[in-house]
Amino acid sequence: MDSKPPSAIIEAAHRDHLGSLPFADTRDFEAADRGFLAALDPCVIEAADGRVVWDNDAYAFLRADAPTSVHPSLWRQSRLAAKQGLYEVVEGIYQVRGFDLSNITFVEGDTGVIVIDPLISTETAAAALALYRQRRGDRAVAAVIYTHSHVDHFGGVLGVTTQADVDAGRVPVIAPEGFIDHAVSENVYAGTAMTRRATYMYGTMLDVGPAGQVGCGLGQRTSTGEVAVIVPTLDIRTTGETHAIDGVEIEFQMAPGTEAPAEMHFYFPQFRALCMAENATHNLHNLLTLRGALVRDPHSWARYLTEAIDTFADRADVVFASHHWPTWGRERIVEFLSLQRDLYAYLHDQTLRLLNQGHTGIEIAEDFTLPPALEKAWHAHGYYGSVSHNVKAVYQRYMGWFDGNPGRLWQHPPAAAGPRYVEAMGGLDRVVELARAAFHDGDYRWAATLLDHAVFTDEQHAGARELYADTLEQLGYGAENATWRNFFLSGATELREGNFGTPTQTASPSMLAQLTPEQMFDAFAINVNGPRAWDLDVAVDVTFGDTGDNYRLTLRNGVLVHRKVAADPSSAHATIRLGDKLRLLAYAAGDSASPGVEIDGEQGALASIVGVLDRPDPAFDIVTP
Repeated sequence: MDSKPPSAIIEAAHRDHLGSLPFADTRDFEAADRGFLAALDPCVIEAADGRVVWDNDAYAFLRADAPTSVHPSLWRQSRLAAKQGLYEVVEGIYQVRGFDLSNITFVEGDTGVIVIDPLISTETAAAALALYRQRRGDRAVAAVIYTHSHVDHFGGVLGVTTQADVDAGRVPVIAPEGFIDHAVSENVYAGTAMTRRATYMYGTMLDVGPAGQVGCGLGQRTSTGEVAVIVPTLDIRTTGETHAIDGVEIEFQMAPGTEAPAEMHFYFPQFRALCMAENATHNLHNLLTLRGALVRDPHSWARYLTEAIDTFADRADVVFASHHWPTWGRERIVEFLSLQRDLYAYLHDQTLRLLNQGHTGIEIAEDFTLPPALEKAWHAHGYYGSVSHNVKAVYQRYMGWFDGNPGRLWQHPPAAAGPRYVEAMGGLDRVVELARAAFHDGDYRWAATLLDHAVFTDEQHAGARELYADTLEQLGYGAENATWRNFFLSGATELREGNFGTPTQTASPSMLAQLTPEQMFDAFAINVNGPRAWDLDVAVDVTFGDTGDNYRLTLRNGVLVHRKVAADPSSAHATIRLGDKLRLLAYAAGDSASPGVEIDGEQGALASIVGVLDRPDPAFDIVTP
């Protein structure tokens, strides 16, 4: 169904933005173009089967002036983020940008090249390495560094090295302590729900163009190729730790609990270059990402930025990160890092000040204003995170979901509340009438609230559904924040065209293969259908042939518990011997007939546990009941 044009109210707001924001400041464009060496033409990357997994050329429309369907500030950010090619950061350090959501960086050593953050997909990482080698020679990969535990910084590792080379000791893989646990658990435990919501957040199913997806603030979007992971061979554990890789000295700074649970910065003395991972980028980041995650700690985030300034700024000529473009020169580096630090510290401190005065998260977010120096700094704008949802995240971190008002302690869920609100307002047609008046007045937020109740009362009510889509569309057109825009427009798309599901899954075979037995059993426990399992009382021993380890699984009261203990056939309903942990995953997925599973005792014991495991739903409804 075709999109609608922006309203006169949105167009007028964008004209005001053009006049009030510092568009004459073009230094970011100069920095984003600095060091350009070569582009990929065409910048379309395919999988082995011919499927397109990345298409930067689709963003060529961004070269034009901002249309009225996109916030002009977001258009500016999207133009910058869409620049693609190989860039020299300093002699010896090169980045390929615009090949995925994130950047991949190449640091030249004595004989080879160190790869930092190999993107999301095997295919995009391989294309980036090929472009680098075209200009800089066919250097072997000497090491891989993961800056942190999000998939856009490790998923393409098989595009730059192989498991065999890592196993042989030819290519060390370096990451912050705790990397693999966090990388795996985030993509498996709540992976289905996160990925479904990420489809909204990144606008994965939206058409790319002025009326649709124009980027996500941090980059364009996520690639859709093969996702893999290779377990690190070297864990960085302490700040000040140094290592020499292929003749390149690297000094590390730990920064856990910031943008990712496991994250680190590092400095290259011979290049006078500082990598800030994803803790200092050219936008306000998320304290709680809209796809869902653990709430991040802005207090620690700010503290680690201060530590980085104090430790490295006097020795650095350039700072670069896993997204966006570098910053050169000591004065600008200090200014950039200091304002980024102040951004997260101000959000944290002022939210706490106001919550201690009795304000709730939604109240604080509504009236929260950044200091003038941050308001005028382009890199402090909320293209990816926003002041609004970050303030609510700080409140949630300290106070939880409940705002203290007893009238809000036990509210009805939307499917029960909607009909009650609709009845109180005089019925569905009256609610739509009120929403239409709000829409024409430009009060899109109130219109969306009314129509949310209407759709959760009758999702097939054509007038409510159509107007709700139109309303979300206008909210998207007006948003400076790319992820808000994508959420609004994705909701409008599903209202018009139906549920588009989740096109990709981060819980890839490579990711699942890295699950420890404990994480695998945790994943099973998360999926036990409690009510169906209430009457089960099962104990089984599971022995893995490749390690000899045995785990006792008990399912009682709908709770699956695992313990690493010696096998005891006298107290178990069955003993299951498996070739390896992957055999158990295959069994749980329904493959019970192939060799590699031996069962002594009750043959149906393990099947009874597997039989009460629910399958996650990657196409659950979001904008409708």
